[in-house]
Amino acid sequence: MRVTNLEELEQLIQRVKAAQDVFATYTQQQVDHIFKKAAQAANAQRIPLAKMAVAETGMGIVEDKVIKNHFASEYIYNKYKQERTCGVIEDDKSFGIQKIAEPVGIIAGIVPITNPTSTTIFKALISLKTRNAIIFSPHPRAPRCTMEAAKIVLDAAVAAGAPEDIIGWIDEPTVELSKALMQHSEVKLILATGGPAMVRAAYSSGHPSLGVGAGNTPAVIDSSADIQTAVSSIILSKTFDNGMICASEQSVIVVDSVYEQVKQEFIRRGAYLLSEEEKEKLGNLVLKDGRLNPAIVGQSVESLASLAGIDLKRVAIANGEERAYCPLPTSYKVLVAEVEEISSSEPFAHEKLSPILAMYRASNYHEAVQKAQKLVAFGGPGHTAALYTDPANLDDIVYFENTLKTARLLINTPSSQGAIGDLYNFKLDPSLTLGCGTWGGNTVSDNVAPHHLLNIKTVSERRENMLWFRVPPKIYFKYGCLPVALRELADKKRAFIVTDKPLFNLGILDKVTRVLDELGVSYDIFHDVEPDPTLSNVNQGLALLRNYQPDVIIAIGGGSPMDAAKVMWLMYEHPEVEFEGLAMRFMDIRKRVYELPALGQKATMVAIPTTSGTGSEVTPFAVVTDDSVGVKYPLADYALTPNMAIVDPELVLSMPKKLTAYGGLDALTHALEAYVSVLATEFTEGLALEAIGLLFKYLPRSYQNGAKDPEAKEKVHYAATIAGMAFANAFLGVCHSMAHKLGSTFHVPHGLANALLISHVIRYNATDIPFKQAIFPQYKYPRAKERYAEIADYLKLGGNTLEEKVEKLVEAVENLKREVEVPATIKETLNETEQEFYAKVEEMAERAFDDQCTGANPRYPLIGDLKELYILAYLGCQKSAAPFHEESYATPTTELAAN
Repeated sequence: MRVTNLEELEQLIQRVKAAQDVFATYTQQQVDHIFKKAAQAANAQRIPLAKMAVAETGMGIVEDKVIKNHFASEYIYNKYKQERTCGVIEDDKSFGIQKIAEPVGIIAGIVPITNPTSTTIFKALISLKTRNAIIFSPHPRAPRCTMEAAKIVLDAAVAAGAPEDIIGWIDEPTVELSKALMQHSEVKLILATGGPAMVRAAYSSGHPSLGVGAGNTPAVIDSSADIQTAVSSIILSKTFDNGMICASEQSVIVVDSVYEQVKQEFIRRGAYLLSEEEKEKLGNLVLKDGRLNPAIVGQSVESLASLAGIDLKRVAIANGEERAYCPLPTSYKVLVAEVEEISSSEPFAHEKLSPILAMYRASNYHEAVQKAQKLVAFGGPGHTAALYTDPANLDDIVYFENTLKTARLLINTPSSQGAIGDLYNFKLDPSLTLGCGTWGGNTVSDNVAPHHLLNIKTVSERRENMLWFRVPPKIYFKYGCLPVALRELADKKRAFIVTDKPLFNLGILDKVTRVLDELGVSYDIFHDVEPDPTLSNVNQGLALLRNYQPDVIIAIGGGSPMDAAKVMWLMYEHPEVEFEGLAMRFMDIRKRVYELPALGQKATMVAIPTTSGTGSEVTPFAVVTDDSVGVKYPLADYALTPNMAIVDPELVLSMPKKLTAYGGLDALTHALEAYVSVLATEFTEGLALEAIGLLFKYLPRSYQNGAKDPEAKEKVHYAATIAGMAFANAFLGVCHSMAHKLGSTFHVPHGLANALLISHVIRYNATDIPFKQAIFPQYKYPRAKERYAEIADYLKLGGNTLEEKVEKLVEAVENLKREVEVPATIKETLNETEQEFYAKVEEMAERAFDDQCTGANPRYPLIGDLKELYILAYLGCQKSAAPFHEESYATPTTELAAN
């Protein structure tokens, strides 16, 4: 039926909707068959359609429109024939991701007078490829050829199995009918190609629209350009279909040093340079009422000259000699106007869509590019720009790329053919609808392709992140193993030893240096590591290390020397590393913003613990204080894992009692937090339990008996390393987050800080209904209470319910603390007054929340929760007067009791 009024349009839309509902069920095989047959039919009629378009519109060149029709059918088919557009288009079983393509529905196709048949073919084919229906609104001056193109595609599609009404059109297009089509509720997307008014109407329709902006493409010719290639390419592009492709060059900007050469090359290749008088005549024709005059669009040079009253047979002077221009008017290819101004008052600065070219002179390359951008901003934001230069001029090309705000930047390429894609660059999608991005007021900045006409559903199945278990490649242990293990360094030349002054004064390093002397390995020693090393302290040792240039770094001592040595090692091998980046928090160590390069290229790292607690010899962690701001940073990256750990119990026989207690409770906290961590796995659970069992059994003996009980010392020393391997891969929790801040604020030893907090943290975590859960736990539901109960069962503590078992575990921890004579509360530990503590607790809680360890805690805390925990640990209460929950720690408190 014909569509000439609103009632008939409504009937058409309903028929097309019914057809699209059926077409949406077609398989990829069915769609591809229809797509092929429709493309073949359109291609077969490329010449008749071209003739019809020129005859009806009075614009363009038949032969060039044949090429456009050919491009819109054959090139589009060949580019997209293998593309999946139906159903499952991507399926990645490993990551559990599936993408499913669905059609958008009915598309409104707005067709321009400049390309009435080729644009119709293009839009019809990509709609068929994506199981959409399309209704065309032809330009009022090109309805017949537009409808004929649509009918050819429709007939072929139906013959190939498509529903009968899958393509429709308005027979007698009017502004009213076009507006009604675009605003109809059943239209889901508008493909708008046409004048600015029509594109604006599409965007204001209330429906998603893929529109295009004006072109006004500038072409810059640099002094290094191949001038013959540049001029020939521009003429090839500008004369194609009498300049009607929106990407065709509208202006050429030439660097002064080659300006005359370029001008003469244009003349030699058939350009007609306008005199001042002729410029005025043609300029008066270019614009009508301040806008492009439709009468000049797609007209030949001869027609334009005739309309402007220009005699193309005149004789002109060139290079000081009388020279006759080509005697046949039809031999002139393009009219060139030499101009200077870029403004609305300069007709040649506008988009001309005809074989009229403005020519600007620039004093240098940068000025030329700036003029090009000015032309783009004036009349074609976001569309296309071209540059002719030596391809080796990479800096100039980058400047062009960074300055021009266009979606297509063409290098040494005719812009008409280059911009539409798949001709001068086969990776650029072929299209007759060229988006201009937000610069041109468009929703897309690329060449419109089938994927723009699809709704993509993403099906995401639950997958857990890949995990790993990473420890030093070599871990040596057993009483007296140090000298044997150090012989692994026989191939080294220079060793740099990092330790602290007390160990140095005790002569502990003699056990190391004696072996190095035997091996012929020279060494230097930095023995000034401070407790809780600062960045300034690290830099002090780093200066010596860099001067010595070792191939092995040996850290010997407790956590502080090992932490300092790790940071020195990193900065020695990669001085470009930024500490701020290394200290940056991450949610997942595999996805962190800041990545460390691999270490070990310049030096091997050997860690020898002389205390039993930190486990730093096997972990990727280091704790350092930025003394400029007074903040303690736990740094984490697997690159910091030592290459070798030597765990010799002989080195800890004489540990002071306090250090034994604090280190042992630090190791216990490591194991407890690793076991309930959101990243705990089967690879870490056994290690954590083993460490817990060893510490409960042997730490009291190690504390009480000291060197008289070498078995207890050995077992506690191993427990610390085993716990280190567990938390190196499972990470820690809020007990450590809070201990870090308590320690840095009030100078509480780290192991003691953990001991003061751990029981309260266990009770806080042990809930099946946490107010907040961690973002990506390895378990599928809250299990911390169950996990703590498993520890209690492992220790044979008794209890019938989960709650009883958790409480038994807390009692056991508190009993262990009493056995090693650790204070019960923060209040007993601090010399500060209550007022001083409460003045700092808010800041400590906030910093603890932001600590790297917090993310792996089984219950994700609120800052108020951490503040409450500090207060509970300060007072020694099981719960405050304003508890987390009546059943203890299930929901957050808003009022704190002890203030």
